Amino acid sequence: MALAFRLLPGVLSALVLALVIGGALGGVLSVAGHIDMAALLGDAYVLGILRFTVWQAFLSAALSVVLAIPVARALVRRQRFPGRALLIRLLGLPMVIPTIVGVLGLVAVYGRSGAINDLLAMAGTGARLDIYGLGGILIAHVFFNMPFATRLLLQGWAGIPGESFRLASQLGMTGGQIFRLIEWPMLRQIAPGVAGLVFLICFTSFSIVLVLGGGPPNATLEVAIYQALRFDFDLARVVAFGVLQVGLCALIVGAGHRLARSVPVELGLARDMPRPDLAAPAGRIGDAAAIAFAALMVLLPLAAIVASGVSGDAWGAATRAPLWFAALRSLAVGLCAGLLSCLIGAGLVLTARELGVRYRRPGLATAIELGGSLILVVPPFVIGAGLFILVQPVADVFAIGLVFVVIVNALMGLPFALRILMPPAMEVHERHLRLADGLGITGLTRLRLVDWPLLRRPLGLALALTTALSLGDFGVIALFGTRHNQTLPYLLYQQMGSYRMADAATTALILVGLCLALFIVIERGIGGRGHDRA
Repeated sequence: MALAFRLLPGVLSALVLALVIGGALGGVLSVAGHIDMAALLGDAYVLGILRFTVWQAFLSAALSVVLAIPVARALVRRQRFPGRALLIRLLGLPMVIPTIVGVLGLVAVYGRSGAINDLLAMAGTGARLDIYGLGGILIAHVFFNMPFATRLLLQGWAGIPGESFRLASQLGMTGGQIFRLIEWPMLRQIAPGVAGLVFLICFTSFSIVLVLGGGPPNATLEVAIYQALRFDFDLARVVAFGVLQVGLCALIVGAGHRLARSVPVELGLARDMPRPDLAAPAGRIGDAAAIAFAALMVLLPLAAIVASGVSGDAWGAATRAPLWFAALRSLAVGLCAGLLSCLIGAGLVLTARELGVRYRRPGLATAIELGGSLILVVPPFVIGAGLFILVQPVADVFAIGLVFVVIVNALMGLPFALRILMPPAMEVHERHLRLADGLGITGLTRLRLVDWPLLRRPLGLALALTTALSLGDFGVIALFGTRHNQTLPYLLYQQMGSYRMADAATTALILVGLCLALFIVIERGIGGRGHDRA
């Protein structure tokens, strides 16, 4: 009886996952039986979509990692310059701001009426930059993923022993020799894993490709699923694209898991590494150029968002009722999805730590964590499409669309919640299990006296992150959204599509403000201040 009670939270969470993911896949497979999959997968259009999806993801990953290497190296080599700590923090912003907002900032900088084209016109060059198409997709993916790759590569540099650079200094090695003999071996281990992670992110890209792709020739699998289901209601193509997406994502996740094993966890950015190559003029110029590039790449779109949002008739746009109704819906969707994600995650964590610590079955605990990350293999658009197919014959899908948005967004946030909650929960259990059992502290009393004080900080972070990600997500709402259930990301997309860029800028600024404010309030409200970590 005790064993069954301890496993109950994980069983309930696993049941929810099985019902949602299994039901969605069942909806897809229920249609697949009436479709000639071989003919569809041999179709030139389907193969063209697949080729473009892989090609743009490959180019995006390659550019992001290649550009991140000199930026990370410059930040490691130049430990002391004004604004270094601020720049490293800014490199984290593209990872947390809503994708649709970042795209708006990129359009304001690189678009046909953007700042870059204005400068080219003033210079009289006659050249024009067109952000729509493959070029725009690559720019957007570099904006979002180059900072991410930089931070992962910084972890790799932090793992190089300081003695290696002291020895290089004693031997009088040049910058090229240091890179070839010390840094390149590390990059050969780290860079493939980083590139694999970025490739997976770009492979499943939706918002960027939908807004900047420029039409069907530049569609990815997720965009093709959206168009086939929302506009054409072509279930055959939905199933074909869904099967391809799930199969390829499984292969990519498996390969990426193997490649990413050697990435260190600790982020030792402040390590002082004495190097003999800091005074060389070429190195100083190159490092300055890399740092300036990273700063401009991140700051220009963010500054454009703020400048556009506060200029013009910002007050008039901000006082319109549809915007605030959309804001309230976004808050409701974000909070519900964040709570559901953390509840499912907490159930899996509670059972995994019992199996891993009390019953000494670490393999089962790892299997539970991997099962909770199944959403990485089954992309959210495939789940959304499956739920759409399953429910459409018996109910008005768009009338209850926000319910599906909450469910799918909760599953999208589950891997983040598990990664945040699992390590500290395991550590708390290992430290206090025997003492709590010996004192007879169980149930709610143990939760109040032992677990809550030590786990409230990671729980606050998990809830804040999953809520903010759901609030700013545009992917699933694009499938189920209508003018009657608009959220802020959906409203922003509609404003951009109708070229109401002033209104879109105000909406984007409010969306970013809500995401950041909600993140801070939840993290500090639940996590508190000054509580000791486990």
